[in-house]
Amino acid sequence: MSKEVKTVCVNRKARYDYHLLERWEAGLQLTGTEVKSLRAGRANLKDSWARLEKGELWLVGLHISPYEQGNRSNHEPERPRKLLLNARELRKIRRQLIEKGLTLVPISVYFTARGWAKVEVALARGKRQYDKRQTVAKRDSDRALARARKREES
Repeated sequence: MSKEVKTVCVNRKARYDYHLLERWEAGLQLTGTEVKSLRAGRANLKDSWARLEKGELWLVGLHISPYEQGNRSNHEPERPRKLLLNARELRKIRRQLIEKGLTLVPISVYFTARGWAKVEVALARGKRQYDKRQTVAKRDSDRALARARKREES
């Protein structure tokens, strides 16, 4: 991701539930009211995932709240949205998704410096329960070390 991005939402649970193997930046095919809601920061990636269907990549479960000033032609909040990647990237993703246990999860939705809505998707393998416990234990020990260093400095 480039330096000048405006992050709309981040899927923090994905880092906890999955081992993230490889990442891609994909464009989003959106309607006008969806873009306006995204600019207002009204989106949620919590239970979303990506699927490959007929050679196209679709983002499922991304909740973009209806635009408040929208009229009756407002968008549906959880409709599947097409992800825009080039053919080479799609072929690579298709080959890797065939492998057992891998899935595509969105990591974040953001606007680039040029104003384009993008989503960062990652190829992921689900963590087992003991992996999640290790993640929590490592995070706790890192916090304890940081606190100890801070106490020593003051």
